[in-house]
Amino acid sequence: MPELPEVETIAARLRKGGRNHASTPPLLGKRIISAQVFWERTLAEPTLEKFKQKISGQLIREISRRGKFLLMDVSGETLLIHLRMSGDLLVETDDKLLSTYYRMVLSFEDGIRLALNDPRKFARVWLTANPDALLSHLGPEPLAADFAPDLFYRRLVARRRQLKPLLMDQSFLAGLGNIYTDEALHQAGLHPQRISTSLDIRDAERLWMSIRHVLKEGIRRNGASIDWVYRGGDFQNYFRVYQRNGEPCPVCDTPIQRITVGQRGTHFCPQCQRLEE
Repeated sequence: MPELPEVETIAARLRKGGRNHASTPPLLGKRIISAQVFWERTLAEPTLEKFKQKISGQLIREISRRGKFLLMDVSGETLLIHLRMSGDLLVETDDKLLSTYYRMVLSFEDGIRLALNDPRKFARVWLTANPDALLSHLGPEPLAADFAPDLFYRRLVARRRQLKPLLMDQSFLAGLGNIYTDEALHQAGLHPQRISTSLDIRDAERLWMSIRHVLKEGIRRNGASIDWVYRGGDFQNYFRVYQRNGEPCPVCDTPIQRITVGQRGTHFCPQCQRLEE
């Protein structure tokens, strides 16, 4: 599943153009002339008929991100896209053949289109005048200027949970998933099963800094390309622990271990990230 850096990379590509080929234009200011939906369950809201009716003629005024959601301001309403497990967004000319895995295509007035490519059919799309109703459950943005270490510490100690599932809880903190949680915990030297209430302010500050560092680094490297769905990012070449089971820790050379925490595969160094009693 794409996490904050991957979604931010996609949002930047749609705003500025590029990635698919050098001449790919940005979508800001473009007008949608029609929509095709090939997998109706991709649409969470509204109905297919209403979606096609409402999206036609809409102008894309702004493209942003909230957590793992991509947001497009389209003339007073908001188009929200959550890519889930395997979704991706491609900007291309409308003379290309449609892929078998395209679930939705938006066509623009100047001969380009935005295609939602989603082999596993998990991605979801909303068109709504009230995006807050969908986004209100999300926790703070970890890269926001007002997300300070003391706020993070108070949120940590207000919950008694293992760090790995807590950090991945979107109502606690928006945007983190398996990759960047494992990477941040290793950089902070904290075991993924450590209980949040056991952290002191120094632990919390170290984790806060690590989360922000790995997310910024992920964005700088255009995210991680870890399977055939995602292309262009190279953060996977700089993983410290994620998917490196049995390989040496970059800090102490101890073999990285993989365990299951909160039903998720979790990678850590048993030497650098000791579980304190």
